[in-house]
Amino acid sequence: MSTKIHMAVRGLGCPVRFTLTAGQKGDAPQADALIEGLPADIIMADTAYDSNHLRNAIADKGAVAVIPNNPSSARKYPLDKHLYAQRHLIECCFSKLKQFRRVATRFEKTAENYLAVVTIAATMLWIR
Repeated sequence: MSTKIHMAVRGLGCPVRFTLTAGQKGDAPQADALIEGLPADIIMADTAYDSNHLRNAIADKGAVAVIPNNPSSARKYPLDKHLYAQRHLIECCFSKLKQFRRVATRFEKTAENYLAVVTIAATMLWIR
């Protein structure tokens, strides 16, 4: 079974919350659980998270959504490209997690064990 990690990252690139889903699950529906209760002025995501529901949830938090428009989306939203350039911190966080061999190779046989390994790796990133 393929798995996918969805992650919320703080300003300096450390993970604060993540979920593990089946690989075929959509990205945008997972975002609500990631941002719920987290204080934020700006919420960045990639195109896969572009949905009106998520944009409304971000606006309800009083935060700014920095999400590129999905090409198939009917409504187009402005994108602050200078803020979006900082999204590399999220990608760097994924790269740091993948430095842990068990995370990168998905060696664990169950999703529960894989989530435990990702949790340990994320904790190690905070300790560093």
